[in-house]
Amino acid sequence: MNRYYTMMFAAALTGACALQAQAADPLSTEAKQGYTRIKTNMLKMAEKMPEDGYSFKASPDVKTFAQNLAHVADAQMGACSAVNGAPKSAGAASKTTKADLVAALKDSIAECDKAFDALTDATATQMIKTRRGEQTKLGALVGNTIHINEMYGYMAVYMRMKGIVPPSSEK
Repeated sequence: MNRYYTMMFAAALTGACALQAQAADPLSTEAKQGYTRIKTNMLKMAEKMPEDGYSFKASPDVKTFAQNLAHVADAQMGACSAVNGAPKSAGAASKTTKADLVAALKDSIAECDKAFDALTDATATQMIKTRRGEQTKLGALVGNTIHINEMYGYMAVYMRMKGIVPPSSEK
């Protein structure tokens, strides 16, 4: 019985430590969790769409899948590099091939990962200059997550029209 209680105590202590770690920075932790979900789906989407789908338009008056993906990479790089203190561009708008656009997306994800990894609740309210004016670091990063999620929704329609199940709908 003593071994059972020791194991239960160890499990409870491990769980309590994990909760305490999250409790130390609950805002930044939750923001990072939300971003992690959408960045994973966006990257899977970019990799799953066949090369010929990159030139596809849902209707004649909208951007191609490639142009939407380039917009995501450029927007992410702009927002996250501003949070990191060194604004830069991904230059994805000039890219057209799947390989180049996936690479640009990965670069922008790496920049955002760096920003989220450095974010704490204490630094979340620091003001930075962005394309949208002055914002908090948390505001800029949450805004990026919202934008990428919105773009994912648009681009999922492109996949459905090509007969492809978007990553977030896979079982």
